[in-house]
Amino acid sequence: MTAALKYFWPFEEKHKITYFFFAWISCQLCTVRALPEFTQQTNNDTIIASIWDNVASANDLFHWEDYSVLAAMVFVSCAIGVYYGYFGENQMTGDDFLLGGSSMGTFPTALSLAASFITAIELLGNPAEMYMAGGQFWMICIAFILVVPITSRLYLPVFMRLRLTSCYEYLEVRFCKTIRIYASGLYMMQMILYTAVAVYAPALALSDVTGLNTYLAVSLVYVVCIFYASQGGMKAVIMTDSFQSAVLVGSLATVLAMGASRVGGLEAVWKHASLTDRLHFFDMSPDPTIRHSFWSVVVGGTIYWTSMFCANQASVQKYLSVERISQVRVALWVSALSLIAVFSVNFITGAVLALHYANCDPIQAGAINGPDRLLPLYVVRDLGDSHGVPGFFVAGIFAASLGTVATTLNSLSAIACQDFVTGLLGIRLPENKGALIARWVCLICGALSFILVFAVERLGPVLQLALSFNGMTGGVSLGLFSLGMLFPWANAKGAVAGGIFGLLVVLVAGGGAQFVQVPLNRLPASTDGCPATYNSSQITHLSDNDDPVFWLFRLSYLWYSGLGCAATLVAGLAVSIITGVTDPANVPIDLISPPVITCLNSLPNTLKRALRVPLRVESQRRRSSSVRPPTMGDDKDTRRRRRLSELAGGVFYSDAPTLTHGHENYALDLENPSPDEHKQAMIKLEDSDGFNTQSSVC
Repeated sequence: MTAALKYFWPFEEKHKITYFFFAWISCQLCTVRALPEFTQQTNNDTIIASIWDNVASANDLFHWEDYSVLAAMVFVSCAIGVYYGYFGENQMTGDDFLLGGSSMGTFPTALSLAASFITAIELLGNPAEMYMAGGQFWMICIAFILVVPITSRLYLPVFMRLRLTSCYEYLEVRFCKTIRIYASGLYMMQMILYTAVAVYAPALALSDVTGLNTYLAVSLVYVVCIFYASQGGMKAVIMTDSFQSAVLVGSLATVLAMGASRVGGLEAVWKHASLTDRLHFFDMSPDPTIRHSFWSVVVGGTIYWTSMFCANQASVQKYLSVERISQVRVALWVSALSLIAVFSVNFITGAVLALHYANCDPIQAGAINGPDRLLPLYVVRDLGDSHGVPGFFVAGIFAASLGTVATTLNSLSAIACQDFVTGLLGIRLPENKGALIARWVCLICGALSFILVFAVERLGPVLQLALSFNGMTGGVSLGLFSLGMLFPWANAKGAVAGGIFGLLVVLVAGGGAQFVQVPLNRLPASTDGCPATYNSSQITHLSDNDDPVFWLFRLSYLWYSGLGCAATLVAGLAVSIITGVTDPANVPIDLISPPVITCLNSLPNTLKRALRVPLRVESQRRRSSSVRPPTMGDDKDTRRRRRLSELAGGVFYSDAPTLTHGHENYALDLENPSPDEHKQAMIKLEDSDGFNTQSSVC
């Protein structure tokens, strides 16, 4: 029997996942095609049927050219995963799979960073924002510029010197294991939920307008992502993101070019946007409850994007996929400029939509039931006569969803392996099985997020809260990393208290906002030019709610990250002072941001003594704080990380249970340190080799 099974199933173990997924794709396609189209009958659906005389079926809206374009994008994405999984350089260790062996190129990494930040929700939401409220939110592009030097100078050097696969391991090295598990658990919950929402919401929008089955779209995205992310690892994710970013930009540029040419050119678009007050960029009101003002977009947006660049596992993991810090800095600038380009094209497209629908607003007319349906409606109904364009557009939306899911799965795999299996449970994964284990963890995380999609559609009002949750938790994580890197006096108890308090504050603010449902203001729209088939009963009107609402519930969502970060810092520092601050001399220099070290060195000696800062904080002996000298007994990942850490001028901290703080780090001691002071400065965690160590506690 066994021989017969081997005859009919002659594949190696590592190939079984590939054939399993191809079979799964076939089953999903057959099952979804057998399901009836997702046509939940609502009042809006009845209105659509009565308003649009030329309502077409899915077959009329999508032609073979459109399906061919979409299929080509999916096929290339899978092919990249197959190549790096089976034909590229062999991936054996965990770092080979999760970090691409730290051998990725600068430009692909930059494109991958940008692609991971551009979700399908933003691609559909930004044009709708320009159409509904104007261009104030475009000022977020200033935040993209500001966040690069903040990331490059304050946070990036620490990550590149430590070379920790999970960025949350820093929190254990700096504080304690409790805060590491708390932050990584928060990230896993945030990303699994957000990914499900970020895929389902645009799929539903496309379904309502194009007739594509929602479950087919969601299943296709998840199956393809799980396949190439679990087979090719970080290399496949980055290279596929590069390809998908080209598809995304190409589709957006095509829609903009065709749309602008049909409404009289960009000059006419600009003139109409100016006449309809859509070019306001400098609402300087300091009121934090205004949804989009200059301050909320630029300042609040900068804090939000700083959390995405500096306190997000997916971003840090891509930083570590290259060798040198200079490569990451170049990649950050390229990704920031790419984000500016995509957002700019999005907003100009929104201005095109405003001119096209100037006399017949499809939202107020009831033709669509949400602003995120606006762009798909325009592409399918008005550009659909050019066969292949709707397919190209849908491929771009799918590319954004694929990039979001693939990056998330890879980061969740790293978190699960490093923080929970190794960090929490203390299970050391064998080096030669690291890649295989990471593959299966990636597959499980993807399946869990996919299953959650079917719960997401029943969330109702909680759906928007799930989207806002991304910004809430990001601010808390940024506060924890800032507490460790910028304030050497902070202690573990302060970090735990700050993390809990910060999360509670933003949950109250965000949850209250969703509960009271403050109505959004929009620019005036007209239905005077709508077809004669309209009647007054079919025109929908926005309701106003003048009931007083507590100011915290009216706070702009762009301030959630700043609120969470500030609450975490204030509570963390306060509790640290109450319980006894950490002596800065006992904090290894590689755990502190370099500008902070420069600032401390510039202080007068009297102020240094008052703040308990060493009289001389230098980095010449940075590597003296290594756990132990490198030996031939180190595994491949350890030797690689030590080498790359030295390239960044830092020290390698092993992600094994043994962690050393300040061991023989004379640069952090006073000018005449004693052996007893060195002994007190050492904090070790007990490892399997039987070292006599002392554990840091919260």
